[in-house]
Amino acid sequence: MGKNIAFAADLTLPAIGQGTWYMGEKTELRQQEIAALQAGLECGLTVIDTAEMYADGGAEQVVGEALQGRRDRAWLVSKFYPWNAGVDDAREACERSLKRLKTDYLDLYLLHWRGNIPLEETIRAMEKLQQQGKIRRWGVSNFDYEEMQSLWQEPGGSACAANQVLYHLASRGIEFDLLPACGERQLPIMAYCPLAQAGRLRHGLMSSPELNEMADRLGISVAQLLLAWVIRHPNVMAIPKASSISHVQENAAALSVTLDETHLKQIDLLFPPPQSKQPLDVV
Repeated sequence: MGKNIAFAADLTLPAIGQGTWYMGEKTELRQQEIAALQAGLECGLTVIDTAEMYADGGAEQVVGEALQGRRDRAWLVSKFYPWNAGVDDAREACERSLKRLKTDYLDLYLLHWRGNIPLEETIRAMEKLQQQGKIRRWGVSNFDYEEMQSLWQEPGGSACAANQVLYHLASRGIEFDLLPACGERQLPIMAYCPLAQAGRLRHGLMSSPELNEMADRLGISVAQLLLAWVIRHPNVMAIPKASSISHVQENAAALSVTLDETHLKQIDLLFPPPQSKQPLDVV
């Protein structure tokens, strides 16, 4: 199967999952996207990450269709807007997501980014959803080092199960403070856009001559090299989006790729790790 990550004391998950950003936006791609997600499950990529924001709920609907008859094989993650982070709004947002996803519970529910609602209230909202059986675990997304420190200081904040942030070879800022801090607490990092291809800031990693040469020597694709690099850290899971069966299979094969110290040193020369604190990258 390849590399796993200890997500909690009682939970081990594959170190690569499936992202769904930009899914559900085009009707003509719907069946292809559903087939890709189902193929991912067959390949062992059981973590599926989505959000109420993606295609205004459309991505959740695609996931819901893909999981019909397969819900028990998936570890399902969704995210809610910051303005839905109060007790009543969180319940309503969660219920809307569950309806679109055609399920009665989420394995993980994330605050998409920090907003104006006090963290104390959001923690209470998540605890209520857990008590009601609507979510198994809760976490955050796009939280930087200082925001995580604030969360951990709140009563109940230590129950946060994950932080989902942008992380790829051209965006290594979290390695300076956020990644070590989460590692000390054994809090998993879920790396979105691990191939640096989504959002406005597209990095040309796929066309890097040096990375292409290294991938060729290893007999893998550049995408597999980039994924193997992201999950080299025992605390990091990658959630690339793949909207075709061939891409899903390529991503899954990266679970079995191991980069040795020589490769990692070469990569560090090309894309140096941070030497000082960086603002958290987002897309």
